[in-house]
Amino acid sequence: MDNDVAYLEISGLSELIRSRQLTSTEVTAALLERIDSLDPRLLSYAVVTAERALSDAAAADAEIARGHWRGPLHGVPIALKDLVHTEGITTSAGTTVHKDVVPEKDGTVAAGLRAAGSVLLGKVRMTEGAFSAHHPDLPTPVNPWAEDTWSGVSSSGSGVSVAAGLSFGTLGSDTGGSIRLPSGANGVTGLKPTWGRVSRAGIFDLAPSMDHIGPMTRSAQDAALMMTAIAGWDPADPTSSTRPVPDYAAHLRLDRSPVVGIDRELNSLFDPETQSMLVSVEYELRDLGWRIVEVDTPDFVPVAADWSALCGVETALVHDETYPSRKDEYGPVLAGLIELGRSLSAMDLERMSQRRRRFTGAMNRLMDDIDILLLPSIGKASPKIADLENLAAGTELFEQVTVPTAPIDMCGLPSLTLPSGYTVRDTPLGVQFVGPAFAEAALLAAGTAYQQATDHHLRRPPV
Repeated sequence: MDNDVAYLEISGLSELIRSRQLTSTEVTAALLERIDSLDPRLLSYAVVTAERALSDAAAADAEIARGHWRGPLHGVPIALKDLVHTEGITTSAGTTVHKDVVPEKDGTVAAGLRAAGSVLLGKVRMTEGAFSAHHPDLPTPVNPWAEDTWSGVSSSGSGVSVAAGLSFGTLGSDTGGSIRLPSGANGVTGLKPTWGRVSRAGIFDLAPSMDHIGPMTRSAQDAALMMTAIAGWDPADPTSSTRPVPDYAAHLRLDRSPVVGIDRELNSLFDPETQSMLVSVEYELRDLGWRIVEVDTPDFVPVAADWSALCGVETALVHDETYPSRKDEYGPVLAGLIELGRSLSAMDLERMSQRRRRFTGAMNRLMDDIDILLLPSIGKASPKIADLENLAAGTELFEQVTVPTAPIDMCGLPSLTLPSGYTVRDTPLGVQFVGPAFAEAALLAAGTAYQQATDHHLRRPPV
């Protein structure tokens, strides 16, 4: 397939398929060939569902030929993170202990994308149990920009597949940063919605009170298209929100210039390359006419430090049926998180839970006065794999990397990650636009305006 087609945004591809200038079958077959050619090196896919994909594509072409166009995802080839339940397709959640799990029905988000007419290329790789390390017996996706560079966690396969032109969009999950970290690392756009905006029914949990499901795409506009298909109330997930879901793609024009908050003291904690990127983004936003104000955020550092233990408690409960009874099948990093959670006292848990509630209240109050809080997508600029060898729960390194991400999961606010520059090694950097609760439409509109004024998201890796 011509790279120009493989790297089309969903909106452009959709119009070509709708107008029958391209067929979904042609695009799907070509993308499967591209996966066959490139993925043996990049290792983004856990399962390639070629037969299902070609069947989905043929059905889409037949419907469109009859004049039944389901919408902008109809006939578009996508992938799903391997913790999304898919009927008849292995869903192992990056583990070996669940390697034989084959769900009997689609999870809610998978069903929503299927109903929208999307074509399922397969399931993409992820870290073990959606935590911070890949199982030692399973492959790790390779960053297409540089093999020695971190591909992010835990939605690493999602980020790699979109960046390398092996899917037009994917779903990721984010509990401590796992949409935003791989989006930043691989130079793609990722949306972590407000907690409860997207159903978690049919998702393998890491920590349910912090798990978020969202799209990873080439642009904010594409993320809006996928969000419309997956957001909304779901009776199978009583924690999902009953708020009406807008047509996100129909609300991509800003009605006024956003107010952007910057905490210079918080941002001073990050490495020089990250700080330089944030300054560049600030100038870009000023050029757009957006208003920049200085803010004092509640302290992110202790909340990021609490994250590991609070996540560990919930993860221990998720894995209660298989850990410690099958402990020898677990990798050391996920096992360490579970052990941390199992060691926590009730007093410790309540102390951290109170800090979390205070932080959430303070963040909600902060967002009353601004539209966007500007943060990096990773606390360490485009780290090399060697730099993150000991990325385990409770370590100083883990807290450094996740300071700008894990606290946003703790308070449940939405955040849009956008490509925002490149390192001296020519590897991607990402910025977060954090918004008020349920402000996804405004964030996507802001992201679209930013991407119309910049070209960071248009660069492609040398695959």
